Amino acid sequence: MKRKILLPTDFSDNAWNAIVYALKLFKHEHCTFYFLNSTFVQISTLSQFSNKILKSIEQDALKGLMELEKLVETTDANSNHDFQIILSRDNLIDAVKKAVKEEEIDLVVMGTKGASGAKEVFFGSNTIHLVKNLKQCPVLIIPETCEFTRPLQIGFPTDYNRFYSNKELKGIKLLADLYDARIRIMHINEEEKLTDIQEYNLTKLKYYLNSYTCEFHWLPKYDDKTTEINDFIKEYDISILAMVNYAHSFIERITHEPVIKKLGFHIRIPFLVIPE
Repeated sequence: MKRKILLPTDFSDNAWNAIVYALKLFKHEHCTFYFLNSTFVQISTLSQFSNKILKSIEQDALKGLMELEKLVETTDANSNHDFQIILSRDNLIDAVKKAVKEEEIDLVVMGTKGASGAKEVFFGSNTIHLVKNLKQCPVLIIPETCEFTRPLQIGFPTDYNRFYSNKELKGIKLLADLYDARIRIMHINEEEKLTDIQEYNLTKLKYYLNSYTCEFHWLPKYDDKTTEINDFIKEYDISILAMVNYAHSFIERITHEPVIKKLGFHIRIPFLVIPE
């Protein structure tokens, strides 16, 4: 089965790092990688640009995509991989949505922020907007300093209050299949025992993941959730952290908080965001 991976790029070092990670992650898989660049210009500033300038912007972007494709074909040299480019006038979110639908993309991989992102801002505005608005496909977010290591441990925090469908778990399964990774399900004991709903959701989760190597971890409530997740990542050498993004979820909370310092969510490993 051929995987289809979308790689949005603004030609920054951070975007290149995410591309390199994706190529290494899917080294042994048959994949088509799509390099996407958006040349979208805000309507409010459109009047400042002549048609000649706008055409020049598009030509430069197309040239950049073609050079990127050539560079990757040279450095990757993997017969399992082929590459396509997508140049869009739509804003990044709409461009990604359109590409995901038209090309039947399995996974979007992108860096935490673009060329002008401030270090203290969580993920960067483009990534946050994409996480909030893309409902058709999981997004794997690659921190700017992250180097590839084989993902052998996938962390999946849950409170069991929500039912996860088999479709929502496809992203985790996709990554687990690549290197026969162990899926570590993390639960913080905020209650003396699980409710009937939590027990049911736990049972269904075990059922959907029954063909995978899984371990279920029950952590005492000793600190805030972000601290406990960070401690869990360190203790079990988690390679990728995965979460489902739904209303009132942990992801929704942290994407409303722009500064990492206030939240303590200093994630330095790839972060898989799964839409509900």
